[in-house]
Amino acid sequence: MNCNTQNAKIETIKEKTLVVGIDVGSETHYARAFDWRGYEYSKKAFSFSNTEAGFVSFLEWMQDIAKDNGKQELVPGMEPTGHYWFDLGKFLQDKGIKPVLVNPYHVKQSKELDDNNPSKNDRKDPKVIAGLIKDGRFTYPYLPEGVYAELRSASNLRFQTQEELTRILNRIARWFSIYFPEYKDVYGKSDSKSGLMILEQAPLPADIRVLGVDGVNKIWRDAKLRGVGIKRATKLVEAAEHSIGSQEGLTTARMEIKNLLSDYERYSKRMEELVELIDELVKEIPYVEKMLQIKGVGIKTISGLVAEIGDIRRFDNPKQIQKLAGYALVEDSSGKHQGETRISRRGRKKLRYLLFEASLSLVGKNEEFKELHYYYTHREENPLKKKQSLVAVACKFLRIAYKILTTGVDYDGAKMISDIRRPQKQMLQAA
Repeated sequence: MNCNTQNAKIETIKEKTLVVGIDVGSETHYARAFDWRGYEYSKKAFSFSNTEAGFVSFLEWMQDIAKDNGKQELVPGMEPTGHYWFDLGKFLQDKGIKPVLVNPYHVKQSKELDDNNPSKNDRKDPKVIAGLIKDGRFTYPYLPEGVYAELRSASNLRFQTQEELTRILNRIARWFSIYFPEYKDVYGKSDSKSGLMILEQAPLPADIRVLGVDGVNKIWRDAKLRGVGIKRATKLVEAAEHSIGSQEGLTTARMEIKNLLSDYERYSKRMEELVELIDELVKEIPYVEKMLQIKGVGIKTISGLVAEIGDIRRFDNPKQIQKLAGYALVEDSSGKHQGETRISRRGRKKLRYLLFEASLSLVGKNEEFKELHYYYTHREENPLKKKQSLVAVACKFLRIAYKILTTGVDYDGAKMISDIRRPQKQMLQAA
């Protein structure tokens, strides 16, 4: 039985169930307790701190109310507001109590039902949350453990580190625009290794002119750097000689680029360490080596996918993961009006991004997925736009990943292509 349907969730809320709504805060949480019909047992909102002592007092409060009113099961629920619910959720899970989560959007839309007032306060929100729980409008949170927890943390750190690197590179590009705009004519990228090597010793055009062609080339030779020589050095020196960069505040400019290069080196080293760690962790996931047999799929894609999904075996089917990623199809139709079908975009943003990036790589490098993309965009009936097709390819890849990671089957490109429904061919075969 699929435990993720609303009927299945409603069945878990019985007469002997105590439903507890919790309004989560950064330092203080508030809770109210109700029965399965919505009758309240708590006289007022119970406040408890975000500490071990606070969690223990909250647990004792729930257990006392349950004992006094003949309840045998506790179902506490809360909004996943940022990261503040993590510690409370883990505490309850360790105590053998399964917490649930309600969608913050549902709470916002439902809070006017009782008092026709959009106000938000510590007494009102726990009641709204409890009402959603008793109606089965909740989800079971997934708190990864073991290698899945390590992968999620490492993946989040990698995203954060990449954001910092991008921010630093943008600041370096800004510095070039002010003090050495001609640099981009010599190097297409701000983080070129040979270019950064020169900037460490001669950051400004005037410094490069002093070094000269031989001085620039000597720095590269001493570092045994390949791929650059007199030709590149000449081009760099000529750019410095004709630079229109600012000549004001040069002392501060040297300090700024020195700090930026130091930050870039530090975060680059951190990224290398994270990539090595992720490479080792992902090898512990069953059947990952079979996923890597798919041309166009690399460690970065697989590690990101597993980090966002966790143990993929906890899902009954790949459509649940598609919904988790915000790739579920929604339709806007009423009566004679037929609206356009689109994706919901309600789900894990990083997972949606990773799947889309994977589809770009697959369409570019994998012949079977390239054929699939061509079919989606050129079929006679309902041809898709390129971006729509890439989303469809991402969903197809997700279904393949689910099958491989749950059963251990080998990827079969020919089978994937044969699974494509082609109405034109079917009509010809029927004739």
